[in-house]
Amino acid sequence: MTQMDRFPGEGSGKKASFDGVNVSHVDGSQLNVSDNDSETNFSRNEGTVWDLIPGVKQKLYPHQIEGFEFIWKNLAGHTELQKLKNADPCSEGGCIISHAPGTGKTRLTIVFLKAYLKAFPKCLPIIVAPASILLTWEDEFKKWDIGVPFHNLSNPELSGKEHPDAVGTFDMCNTQHNVHETRMAKLISWFQEASILGISYNLFGKKCQDKKKHENVNEREGNCDMRKVLLNSPGLLVLDEGHTPRNQRSHIWKVFSKLQTQKRIILSGTPFQNNFWELYSTLSLVKPSFPNTIPPELKSFCQNQGYKSSKKWNWEPMLLNKTRDPSDDQIKKFKLLMDPFVHVHKGAILESKLPGLRDCLVTLKAGSLQNEILKSIKRSQNTIFNFERKVALTSVHPSLFLECALSEEEKSALDKDHLEKIRLNPHEGVKTKFLFEFVRLCDAFHEKVLVFSQFRAPLQLIKDQLNSAFKWSEGKEVLVMSGEDPPKVKQSVIHSFNDENCQAKVLLASTKACSEGISLVGASRVVLLDVVWNPSVERQAISRAYRIGQKKVVYTYHLLAEGTTEEEKYGKQAEKDRLSELVFSAKNAANNGDKSKSSAVNFEDRVLDEMTKHEKLKGIFVKCVVLRKERDVV
Repeated sequence: MTQMDRFPGEGSGKKASFDGVNVSHVDGSQLNVSDNDSETNFSRNEGTVWDLIPGVKQKLYPHQIEGFEFIWKNLAGHTELQKLKNADPCSEGGCIISHAPGTGKTRLTIVFLKAYLKAFPKCLPIIVAPASILLTWEDEFKKWDIGVPFHNLSNPELSGKEHPDAVGTFDMCNTQHNVHETRMAKLISWFQEASILGISYNLFGKKCQDKKKHENVNEREGNCDMRKVLLNSPGLLVLDEGHTPRNQRSHIWKVFSKLQTQKRIILSGTPFQNNFWELYSTLSLVKPSFPNTIPPELKSFCQNQGYKSSKKWNWEPMLLNKTRDPSDDQIKKFKLLMDPFVHVHKGAILESKLPGLRDCLVTLKAGSLQNEILKSIKRSQNTIFNFERKVALTSVHPSLFLECALSEEEKSALDKDHLEKIRLNPHEGVKTKFLFEFVRLCDAFHEKVLVFSQFRAPLQLIKDQLNSAFKWSEGKEVLVMSGEDPPKVKQSVIHSFNDENCQAKVLLASTKACSEGISLVGASRVVLLDVVWNPSVERQAISRAYRIGQKKVVYTYHLLAEGTTEEEKYGKQAEKDRLSELVFSAKNAANNGDKSKSSAVNFEDRVLDEMTKHEKLKGIFVKCVVLRKERDVV
């Protein structure tokens, strides 16, 4: 097989050799505007970057057009071709595209990459994303067919888009190739012609780990020093779900801090995840010079005062706390620093293009046995995670208390045999009772349900209860998707669930592993079974269904158990939302539309209405609140 003999060194201008073929590293000093492409066919360097991709602008949404030009200005300085002739490919350029989930960030990025490769054909762009989302990228590149190969390094199979010289010694009739061979073929193809490389965060981190600390790890594939190639070669970096490497103590953040690439784009519908230090770290990745531009007092604010705890939290309908906080002035100063390289779109396009969204908070009253167990759970600072897990699981169904790490006192106080006996009875747990009747009604109305939980045990229990009551089996009426599923399996589940002719009625999914970057528009009902600390995770989960491509009104339900810490936990989400809104409010109100006039809150919910009026069900409902937020739910 063709092998890589030498690789790019530090900085630009160095050469790589693949079987004697020399390729320049990031040579963008001259525009390629007359490359015999029939779609462009320029005879002189005039016009704007839109002339590199004629006919595309008319097919984009306004926020995508604005975002396209924003990226060009931040990475190259201009949108005029004449001025781009003198653009420095080695200068720092970076931006964040903070568009609401489901508003077409992938499409926007693909359009930009096509144009950028026309201008800088040897820039060696790389997309880093979660492994399952890379398969979505593959689908999108096939869908839009921009004529630029996409090589997914995390996919062990050849795509058929590899360069002939890279697979010259392969038996193309044999699809079973060594994973190192396929990666080499994709790397060589990436260097041989204008194309795009994709790689997962996990594989990128693994291949770029410090060799001195991992001398026993095989980091060389053939003659390829993968670490050196990934850290030094890319001329353009795209981080999808770019908030992923936000913790400076994490391995993946440390890896990206060593990256030599000067041109960087972060895609994230929810850049503010938990606190300001994480946001500061994300901004430092997209623009390494950012720490040098921030005043010491603002940096100190990010480190120490970015997120304050509060004893009282208000989660009533408006959710956003209107009380002015002294730190708000610091937040506004921070926002002014980041505004020049952060493009915000809150999702008005979804309001105008989709049937609608109704977001509802449902507080439920647990039965006597369930309530007794919930009250017996003791809070301890030393075991706070175990305490929260106990509350979350028991709030779904009392039998799930057995799935927790119990003290000897707790074990002796419960009737294990009785809990095991009632396991398959959904009416013994207030959330399973709600979900059981809810799914039954949705099925009658021919609507699919998407259920999220951050724990595996509740999803397994619900699957077993549906099988026991309705004889619904996994893989047919019930689909399950978890973080342990290989990307190919996850992609198959997604395609099946979105197929209108599929038998699937319910998809049970892991909140943390399946709430980003995928489309589940087959569902029109989304149930969030438990509460997570990070509100952006819930917004991402809702956006699996409420996104471009959805044909129905989407109804979402946040389930809380009355009298538990879930109410407090949900309230703390409100403050994080308030902080995020302060930082990521749009510069132009017209960009986001008038949130207060959203008609989604007026949509009749025939499923919930029927449940709340039912004689045997109305007793479980404490409160149903339609959420009216001053930001998009997504």
